[in-house]
Amino acid sequence: MSLDTLITHNLLPSDASPTPTAGCALVLMGGGARTAYQAGVLKALAAMQGHWATSGGAARTAFPFRWLFGTSAGALNAAYLASRAEHGVQALLDLATFWSGLRSHRVYRLDAPRWVHANRIVAGLTLARQVRRHRALLDTLPLVDTLHRAIDLRGLERALAAQHLDVLGVTASSYTTGEHWTFCQTRPDHPVQPWHRPGRRSEFQPLTIEHLMASSAIPFLFPAVPLWVEGHREHFGDGSMRQLSPLSPAIQFGARKILAIGAGQPQRSGMGARIANEPTAGTIAGHAMASVFHDTLQADVEQTQRVSQTLSRLPPELAGALPYHPVRVLALQPSFSLDELARKHVKSLPAATRNTLTGLGALNTGQGEAGSAASLASYLLFEPDFVNALIQLGEADAWRRKDELSDFFATPAQTAARAAVT
Repeated sequence: MSLDTLITHNLLPSDASPTPTAGCALVLMGGGARTAYQAGVLKALAAMQGHWATSGGAARTAFPFRWLFGTSAGALNAAYLASRAEHGVQALLDLATFWSGLRSHRVYRLDAPRWVHANRIVAGLTLARQVRRHRALLDTLPLVDTLHRAIDLRGLERALAAQHLDVLGVTASSYTTGEHWTFCQTRPDHPVQPWHRPGRRSEFQPLTIEHLMASSAIPFLFPAVPLWVEGHREHFGDGSMRQLSPLSPAIQFGARKILAIGAGQPQRSGMGARIANEPTAGTIAGHAMASVFHDTLQADVEQTQRVSQTLSRLPPELAGALPYHPVRVLALQPSFSLDELARKHVKSLPAATRNTLTGLGALNTGQGEAGSAASLASYLLFEPDFVNALIQLGEADAWRRKDELSDFFATPAQTAARAAVT
């Protein structure tokens, strides 16, 4: 069945979508330390907002997003922004400052002897002890403390009450049921109702640091987090798992414009030496992490664009009867390989982490496996050199697409003025 036929035959849905409203949604994907790239894109956007003028001539200083949705470390970025939305565009600059001041020891802890790199048995025993203590390879209590200090949940409540934004949503994957959940905190009078789709559900409740920890709980590395849903407790892990439709929550809330920022990268082939040896632990671990964070963003963007194009070709009376509306999506992804970038900074990993992974053979950069080793390390490299390199890459990519962003964020008056000129 063609896409046109599918839409035409769906005239009587069981539940109607909300009426689309003006504004822009921000969707932030996951990727551990890689998501510092998003801070760079948004830092550049803040600078652009300062230059763009409204029809009245005043610089844009208001918070530019009405809906915020994040996955994994992208959820941490979204929550940080939402908690500072009342400060307007300054929140975007603050996010970059936050990332620049981050360190690995403020995110996770791994207790290991300095000589652990010399023996795989010792490295294995070290990680086994970590798992017994923390139910994962890494202790994430430092991240809990960091988030409590950095994210003002009362600021989120104030921003929602003052309608600086309509919703903050974070995603997590249930280990208990296998379903993918979006947890949403909305402004008090928001009309959207929770939804239930095959494999995807939503829950409207006040968001906590626990929700953020659940969304960013990288499998095996970070422990699962229990959350209450529909009156019972389930255990959750990283929202990047089973995330098939990252744009769906924004569309559910009626967004007509979506800025989506991923943390994927260009083709990974060619990163490591082309050798026929058996894959090392680093190769397998890097591949596993890439699978967990397999970026479905581009596929979802393309599908959304196809639906929007189909709607634009329908007769107006038919299009008006449908519960669907055209959605404009602008997606940004890193233009440079993050594996390659991380390879230059592997030595910045905390000594305990670096030595333990080396002892397991999962961080072997001396046997043609530098790319794979760097891929694994890139999710854990919350260190200034790597973070700042990511921020700079995000800024450069955003400025490279300045005209697209300017057109995307143009006010109706500006769009009309440009149309009149052309």
